Amino acid sequence: MDVKAAIKEIKQGKVSPLYLCYGTEKYQMQQFITLLQEQIVDPDQRDFALAHFDLAETPVEVVIEEAETPPFLAERKLIIAKDSAVFTAGRDNSKIEHKLETLLTYCANPAEYSVIVFMANSEKLDERKKIVKTMKSEGIVLSFLPLSGAELVQWVVREVEGRGCRIGTDAAEALIASAGVQLSALSVEVDKLCLYTGPGGKIEPSTVEQLVARSTEQNVFVMVENIANLKLEKALDIFYELLKQREEPIKIAALIARQFRIMLQVKDLARQSYSQQQIASQLSLHPYAVKIAGEQARKFEATALRGILSELAELDYRMKSGRVDKVLGLEMFLLKLGA
Repeated sequence: MDVKAAIKEIKQGKVSPLYLCYGTEKYQMQQFITLLQEQIVDPDQRDFALAHFDLAETPVEVVIEEAETPPFLAERKLIIAKDSAVFTAGRDNSKIEHKLETLLTYCANPAEYSVIVFMANSEKLDERKKIVKTMKSEGIVLSFLPLSGAELVQWVVREVEGRGCRIGTDAAEALIASAGVQLSALSVEVDKLCLYTGPGGKIEPSTVEQLVARSTEQNVFVMVENIANLKLEKALDIFYELLKQREEPIKIAALIARQFRIMLQVKDLARQSYSQQQIASQLSLHPYAVKIAGEQARKFEATALRGILSELAELDYRMKSGRVDKVLGLEMFLLKLGA
């Protein structure tokens, strides 16, 4: 079952006694848990019907004991157990020993008055483990992984519409380019933009540019995008703005090199028929960053990208050794690249 189907069932009153949520997209995972809490827990009964556990500090059998204890002054209770490394691969660095037999026994006959949500901050589960197989057969396992490029734009559009405003694809992409790909940060910026435009208003790219501040990394990302699109004047404007903000030219050069390195890696992997999601996993990047890097990379030959990286390595050496003025050296590199 996917997240959308699970949410639909919960809104219809069909709640499973066992959920295992895993993935790196914490914001969406928290939204799902908030929805569960709204459906199960009466705000006036929160002290009696809501329990939190950290499995890095608490044995899983304590969670089961809580689940088997009937709720006080409430029909059902929600139990949230985070840091559930018992479901993932690799070593569990906590010093807590978990009696998984207790959990396996409980899964076969869960209490009808309790809902347990296990949270695992990992891209994958260990499919070899018996407890994972049991959770898949007896409960509901949900994946919360980063959204693809198109899904991220759609998410921004839905969030804006949910606040009573409108936004086009171009403005949504401008927002992502400025604020980054973290949903929590995007949500804050959406709130700000909707407050500015007012109910029924439309968020334009110019509004995003006016109100959303870019980090150094995002500024370099947009600068490289402008270079790829042969918009040298805009790229230099960003460069000079970064200098006004007292950003170190060596740091700017390193971030430019990182972006071109990603472009080359994406180009090489795409040539080997890797999908966008596979490339993102291989490079430990967000799928949206892979999408943009792929679009940028199409405007350069692989040999040209390798040449640019070689020039950046030489520039880095000359700046650090004092053989060239840092600002002048980077400025000349951008002018040459843009030409």
